[in-house]
Amino acid sequence: MTLWGTSVPRREDERCLTGAASFVADLDLAGAAWVTYVTSQVAHGVLESVDVSQARTAPGVLGVFTAADLDLGPVPAVMPAFPDSMSRHMLATDRVRYVGEPVAVIVSETEAAGTDAAELVVVEVEPLPAVTDPTMAATAEVLLFEGAPDNVALHQQGDRPRQDTSDAEVVVTATLRNNRVAPCPLETRAAAAEWRDGRLVHWSSCQGVHPVRDLLVQVYGLDPAQVRVIVPDVGGSFGAKARPTPEELLLGWLARAVDRPVRWLPSRSADMVGLGHSRSQVQEVTLAGDRDGTLRSAHIRILGDSGAYPFVGAFLPRNTGLLFAGCYRLGEVTWEADAVVTNTTPTTAYRGAGRPEAAAAIERVVDLFATEIGMDPVELRRRNLLAPDEFPHETPTGLTYDSGDYGQALDRALAQVGYEELRDEQRRRRDAGDERMLGIGVATFLDRTAGVPGSEYGAVELRQDGSVLVRTGSSPYGQGHYTGWAMLVSDRLGIPLDRIEVVHGDTDLVPRGGITGGSRSVQKAGSAVVMAADELVIRAREVAATLLEAAVEDVVLNTESGSFHVVGTPVRRQSWADIAAEAVEDPLSCEADYSGDASFPSGAYVAVVEVDLATGQVDLRRMVTVDDAGRILNPMLALGQVHGGVAQGIGQALFEEVAFDEHGNPQTANLADYAMPSAAELPSFEASLVETPTPNNILGAKGIGESGTIGAPPAVQNAVVDAVAHLGIDHVDMPLTPQRVWRAIQAAGCS
Repeated sequence: MTLWGTSVPRREDERCLTGAASFVADLDLAGAAWVTYVTSQVAHGVLESVDVSQARTAPGVLGVFTAADLDLGPVPAVMPAFPDSMSRHMLATDRVRYVGEPVAVIVSETEAAGTDAAELVVVEVEPLPAVTDPTMAATAEVLLFEGAPDNVALHQQGDRPRQDTSDAEVVVTATLRNNRVAPCPLETRAAAAEWRDGRLVHWSSCQGVHPVRDLLVQVYGLDPAQVRVIVPDVGGSFGAKARPTPEELLLGWLARAVDRPVRWLPSRSADMVGLGHSRSQVQEVTLAGDRDGTLRSAHIRILGDSGAYPFVGAFLPRNTGLLFAGCYRLGEVTWEADAVVTNTTPTTAYRGAGRPEAAAAIERVVDLFATEIGMDPVELRRRNLLAPDEFPHETPTGLTYDSGDYGQALDRALAQVGYEELRDEQRRRRDAGDERMLGIGVATFLDRTAGVPGSEYGAVELRQDGSVLVRTGSSPYGQGHYTGWAMLVSDRLGIPLDRIEVVHGDTDLVPRGGITGGSRSVQKAGSAVVMAADELVIRAREVAATLLEAAVEDVVLNTESGSFHVVGTPVRRQSWADIAAEAVEDPLSCEADYSGDASFPSGAYVAVVEVDLATGQVDLRRMVTVDDAGRILNPMLALGQVHGGVAQGIGQALFEEVAFDEHGNPQTANLADYAMPSAAELPSFEASLVETPTPNNILGAKGIGESGTIGAPPAVQNAVVDAVAHLGIDHVDMPLTPQRVWRAIQAAGCS
């Protein structure tokens, strides 16, 4: 019986639940010293001096270092297109550019000694005007980098020029803000390093060991064989740990300087200003079409916030522009984007990485268009959604959608939620003047998964006892790879799950690999594992043919019994253990690399809210989700990904926002001030799956890890706006906090 499509329980959970998991903080590093960073408390200013004399003589201190002590170059740029003038050093040199930027580092015997010594470092900064808003940064009234003509880190645009819409029957324009959020993984940016026999050994809480190794090789000028990177269990990432920050990259230098292993375990408050933020876009959108509801063209101008230094986040507006067409049949879609630097924490990838911003933009403006022509937003979507027979579909932005049935997902979501009955209830409440208004928000969306360039590695090795070792370049941090890859191999080989071991996250054990990000793992790493397993079967048949004294072409593998036999003669069989025993001199081990093309999962979400008109309080009553991720390997794993993503999407829509005051001081530097939702604020999700296989990889699978963060925010936002639309309110920016909603109600002249 095949395991594909069955809800096999997660094999990895027992270790986590029983305390057997091992994280960076659990490493037993004999003699390891602690690393503590001294960071700027000023958002923007000239760094006049850093006095570390008292800290160097403090008890338990092994070393204190500033930029003047380092012999390392700038942090390698994520993209060569970033201006050289905006390069970043490991520690601040001439200026500080955000609160939380490292200016000195202490290595000490204990964590407490490092904390005490940090208090003795005197940092003198001559303040400069702080720029915390991308709109302000775009004016270039205050330049963050000397030698740069403006604050633009990267300009990008589509291949087509913007079209004239002056002759369109209906043109809707809007300025939308996509709020800055913090990824907040449970485990912070933990890392450790030591030198062993001339090799740098580095432990990292990250999304893939090989990109980290390659970056360390670049920073230290080493050969790849001189660097070993290990990732133990990881307590979440969501994209934020895909690339190490300077604080982590410097650990190897510090370990060499004090001739000791070093570990770095930043606090939550340090990570709230040090681990990259994300989203943070100002979007000027235009949607043109006809009064009968036909959508014709769309344009988006994106102003993205890169934070203090151009990092991964500066590139993400490109994803927004490319995906701005959404699920719709549009003749023209154009986009342009500027990513600007501000005196805030640098931005990076966060679950969805530019695609949630695209969905938020197109789904909001579609609702605005529906309001303008007096059409139900569901009807407008139905008229313009791409049909199944239109795939593959090349969008005006240059993407080729592989497959989908957007209408089916929408119909299922609406039927599940009882859309018409909810509209009736909404009318009754409005007619009665109820203070608690009902709102229904609909969002159709798509994602581009496995769009991160590069291939992924997989290997399958038959052990002498007939068990199997699987090596994968894809490092999990909650996705369920141990279960998923074992299922794939069990299906191919007929070997029980408990006889299959999955190994990842060590550059000495796995020769190459990419990252677990962009929802690429099943499509790329899973396909590589399957290819390796299929090759193993081919080689094993040759061995079995010898044992059975038959021609290779006459030998088949029965995956039900996990044994080989001659066609038509199933009684005489050779097990995998028999094969292993015969191949003891030349063990069977096969490997593969797989790239494949991107896929485009999609879905339809419906949110139902109640809004208290007196207070602005939003109560999310229901969240119905229908997701299409191609062939589903394990529905339990897939729905787990949906649940996590939806929770984070709701968090962005209703609660979460990183805030700064006018001087660039962070106002949300802990989880008391940053309103991350708990289970108490979330309804039970009503989630289901549909399947339209993709032709773009050998498994027919699409990614699903980010869908929830893409579909949930516009569904919730549309629902809240819908609840107060009868008051003349057509838009409220996220997060839809009680204060923000109440102010919109007051501005509309209602109380």
